[in-house]
Amino acid sequence: MESHAALMTRAFETLTRDGVDAAATLLTDDFIANIPGLPTPLHGREAWAAGVRQMLAAFPDLRITIEDTITQDDRIAVRARFHGTHTGPFQGIPASHRPVSFGSIEIYRIRDALIAEEWVSPDMLSLMRQIT
Repeated sequence: MESHAALMTRAFETLTRDGVDAAATLLTDDFIANIPGLPTPLHGREAWAAGVRQMLAAFPDLRITIEDTITQDDRIAVRARFHGTHTGPFQGIPASHRPVSFGSIEIYRIRDALIAEEWVSPDMLSLMRQIT
């Protein structure tokens, strides 16, 4: 069986190489996304995919590097770094064409070798400072 770390590496690589729809196949049908600033979690692959598409519209060359992982039972914590170029509007800010690099601490729950839930905490302050 694939390790949680290998699954997360494959998920990020699939997103970068093959796109949102391919990466969504690595999520459970009842996937839950817990995102700061949203009053309730997002439910389902399509909700996740819509959010990722918004991010990729603003940062189409976005790349994700896993810097560290910690696994316990059905959970994996990931310290990730995102790199890209701000070429489209993001949260009301027009394209700055600036390169960005920001970290994120993310926790994932794994079920049946698929990603069932995520809790993400991207460093939005750092990102916003880089594009404004």
